[in-house]
Amino acid sequence: MMSSESVLMSPAELAELLGSDQPPIVADVRWTLGGPSGRSDFEAGHIPGALWVDLDAHLAGPPGAGGRHPLPPVAVFEQAMRDIGVRQDLLVVAYDAATSQAAARLWWLLTDAGHDHVRVLNGGLAAWTAAGLPTASGPSALPTPGDFVARPGRRRQLSAAEIAGQLGRPDAPTLVDVRTTERFAGEIEPIDPVAGHIPGAVSLPSSAHAYPDGRFLPPAQIAGLYEAVGGIDNAVLYCGSGITAAQSLLALESAGLTAAIYPGSWSDWITYARRPIAIGRHP
Repeated sequence: MMSSESVLMSPAELAELLGSDQPPIVADVRWTLGGPSGRSDFEAGHIPGALWVDLDAHLAGPPGAGGRHPLPPVAVFEQAMRDIGVRQDLLVVAYDAATSQAAARLWWLLTDAGHDHVRVLNGGLAAWTAAGLPTASGPSALPTPGDFVARPGRRRQLSAAEIAGQLGRPDAPTLVDVRTTERFAGEIEPIDPVAGHIPGAVSLPSSAHAYPDGRFLPPAQIAGLYEAVGGIDNAVLYCGSGITAAQSLLALESAGLTAAIYPGSWSDWITYARRPIAIGRHP
């Protein structure tokens, strides 16, 4: 299990590291679902020395097989990481606007691919500026290219076929749906063409893990959320397309716990019409 110290970082900690002899690679992963690229926001203001990472281009493959944000081709991801200077022995700190949703995607991909030194700025750029720390503007600097080699497969993940094959069995995983309660229940579905959830799943919205400003709750409170829905033994997190699930996993690992992820999530599940769906607020 991992501790909060191993996955999250405070603005003060990052500021100190940036002034050290070996500053980390700082990756700005600001992103909005369905919105314009976050590059313009990056160029308007970012943590000094940060480098821009495009979630849609570098942290996801084209929509289709695998859902709306399938895992990126390994070569694409590896090159994007080398382009921002990632090396195996160098700390990487990811951040986004505030919620760590997009930053968690980078954290998950890097750690799954074999990088052991990745942390996320708790509260993102909002926490950095709230602490009175400086920002810079303009495009990314040109770092020394990295030599990172991506070897994905280190993290536990399940496919749709694996989940479907275990539905209803005593040893079936505990499916935790981290979308909003309304989307879980099928009461609204603003993004995907089919509403509902995977049969047997429990609802635990990702927003429950954090304060309104985006910083994560203390570890004991996060652990309590999972105890309330039956614990995390054999748990699998899923969302709409796999990104918010990584955010929930980051919160969980900040509490010293962990789980698997279904990377394709709901947008992948519904691509096969014969897979069952459920409606309503209860499993």
